[in-house]
Amino acid sequence: MFHTIKSQDNFQNIYKTGKKIYGTYSLLFYKENQMNHNQYGFVASKKIGNAVCRNRIKRLFREFIKQNEILLPKFTTFILVAKKKSGEEIKTIKYEQIEKDLYKIFKIKK
Repeated sequence: MFHTIKSQDNFQNIYKTGKKIYGTYSLLFYKENQMNHNQYGFVASKKIGNAVCRNRIKRLFREFIKQNEILLPKFTTFILVAKKKSGEEIKTIKYEQIEKDLYKIFKIKK
């Protein structure tokens, strides 16, 4: 299982000092860390939709990480933030669409 970010201070630190990349459905913040493992944060604000919608998008993000963790850079902290577009399309969005978007963001060749 992967390590998740819990504290608000850690999130704020990555937001302020990390780099960011925009995708169609998500926004990625990342920064190298001093630990011997990657850390992940998943964010879906109330602007995205109701709790069902927010939880679904975070589940899709977690599934992507679970499937592709070995392909990601090591010793890095990542925060995946859902964009409003993902919330608007949550009823019809498929995992493959999220996966394609995240492959592009992480620059992973499939």
